[in-house]
Amino acid sequence: MSSGRLVLLATSPRVSPGLLSRDAWRSLESADRVLAADGGDALPLALVDDGVGVEVIASTTARERARELVAAARGSVVLWAGSPDGDPGLSDAIAAEISRLEDAPEVEVLVGSWDVEGGRLLDAVAVMDRLRSPGGCAWVAAQDHASLAPFVMEEAHEVTEALEAVIADPDDVRLRADLTDELGDLLFQVLFHARVAADHVGAPFTVDDVAAALVDKLVRRNPHVFADAQAETLEEIEAQWQAIKLQEKAARADDR
Repeated sequence: MSSGRLVLLATSPRVSPGLLSRDAWRSLESADRVLAADGGDALPLALVDDGVGVEVIASTTARERARELVAAARGSVVLWAGSPDGDPGLSDAIAAEISRLEDAPEVEVLVGSWDVEGGRLLDAVAVMDRLRSPGGCAWVAAQDHASLAPFVMEEAHEVTEALEAVIADPDDVRLRADLTDELGDLLFQVLFHARVAADHVGAPFTVDDVAAALVDKLVRRNPHVFADAQAETLEEIEAQWQAIKLQEKAARADDR
């Protein structure tokens, strides 16, 4: 019979640390102890801010950490709030540890938050920033809009070729994987130019500004979806788009 319970809280690093499921908060509130690897990490800080006591354990390797967690959970309910590195190897180490015990605690993996759709875009932005920042990639740091311009055309052509292949054989898994890869290369160019622009002294803009401009444009040019305009046929929708586009161009010309 189990003599305790160890709850492993799994959360997404792409979601605000305080945005946890109801079950996660219930487990946090009912646990005898809440443990973490780094008290300065985002999740422990958020928990402490919400009144949850968090203890930091000293063990560093997966094997040591597993032994400490399993020992702490024998006779009580312990919730592990994780570590900044995602705890590589910890689940296997815990399985090995409890397999040698006769009265091992129960182990539960509790999902506290899920990735939002598009969450990996945040990873792409973070990687691009790391490459461009001090201590990153010297080649990336040396580039500017002029040096990168040829790559935009090159990647656009390669996307077109991949699209043509998929159009010819839409069910070919390999061709669809090629298109995925080529679209990623084109996205890299967008992120790259946005990151270069962020370094401009006089008129910087960021990838958030690029995304905001796109969102505003899509909402503005689709009033049949986001407002009360009427456009039902494909021809009406396209005509509406072009009319709004012309209005925008005229407005920009007046501003200049």
